[in-house]
Amino acid sequence: MIYTQYPQLNSFLDYLRFQKRYSKHTIIAYKKDLEDFFLFMADGYESINVKLITSAIVRTWLAKLKEENIMSKSINRKISSLKSFFKFLMKEGVIDATPMSTITSPKINKRLPIYVEQKDMQTLFEYVEFPDNYTGQTERLIMQLFYNTGFRVSELINLKISQVDFSNNYIKVLGKGNKERIIPVHKDLLNQLKDYISKKTVEAKSNDLIFTSEKGKPMYAKQVYNIVKKYLALVTTVQKKSPHILRHSFATHLTNNGADLNAVKELLGHSSLAATQVYTHNSIEKLKEVFKKAHPKA
Repeated sequence: MIYTQYPQLNSFLDYLRFQKRYSKHTIIAYKKDLEDFFLFMADGYESINVKLITSAIVRTWLAKLKEENIMSKSINRKISSLKSFFKFLMKEGVIDATPMSTITSPKINKRLPIYVEQKDMQTLFEYVEFPDNYTGQTERLIMQLFYNTGFRVSELINLKISQVDFSNNYIKVLGKGNKERIIPVHKDLLNQLKDYISKKTVEAKSNDLIFTSEKGKPMYAKQVYNIVKKYLALVTTVQKKSPHILRHSFATHLTNNGADLNAVKELLGHSSLAATQVYTHNSIEKLKEVFKKAHPKA
C-alpha cells in the first residue's frame, strides 16, 4: 500500500541499488526504516503527499519511537535514512526543502570497541589445532585474513583471486559504497593463500572466488560467523565473538602499537577520521593501565 501511495520509495531504493551500489544488507536497512515511517504516516496522516511532510510530523514519529523504548542508535539510523530519502527527493525536484533540516539526532554513549587481546590471537594461531584437511585450511585462512586485514564479512566472502597481488604483497578490496582500498599483507600469509588456491578441487576452482566449498559453492555470512565464533571461543572470554570483533582487534592492535591513525583509517576503509578515532580510546586505556601498574604515585 505505502509503495502505491509513495512511488518515490521504489525510485529511491533503485537509486541506492544501481547508482550508489550499496550492499544488499544496507538497502534492506534503509527499506525497513522508511517503511516504518510511511506506515506511521498511513496510520496517522492518511498518507499525505510527500511535499506536505513537515519536521513536526517527523518529530512526532521520533517521539513515538522513544516511547516504544527504541534505542538511540536505532533512532539515529532511522533519522539518517530519512535524511537521505528527502535529500534524494530534493535532487529529483520533487520537493523544494527537506523537513529534516531542523531534526537533530539523539546523543548516544560511545562504547569502546570490544576486541580480542593480542596474546589471545597469538595463542589461536600458534597453539590451536585446525583440522588437517580442506575445511581446516579454509577456516585457518579465514581467521588469519580477518585479523591481518580488518576485512568486513562481505569483503571476505566476495574476495577474488584476481584481487590478490602476490608479487607486490597486497590485496585490493572493494568496500562499502564501491570504495576501493589497498591492504598490504605479509608474504608468509600470501604464500599460504597461494598454496591453498593451488590445492583446491576442480569444482572449487570453477570461479574466481577464493573461499568456496569443495564443490565450488560460495560461502555465506552465517557460515563465516560460525567459524569465527567457534575458534574465538577457544581463546577468549569476550562476550561477542564475531568477524567484526576481529576487525576491531586488527585496528586496536595497530593503534596500541603506534600506527598512524590516518593509516588505520585507510586500511579500514573509513570515510572519515571520526569513525577511526574510537580506537585511540583503547590505546589511552592501555596507557592508564600501564601507568597504574608501573608508576609509584599512581
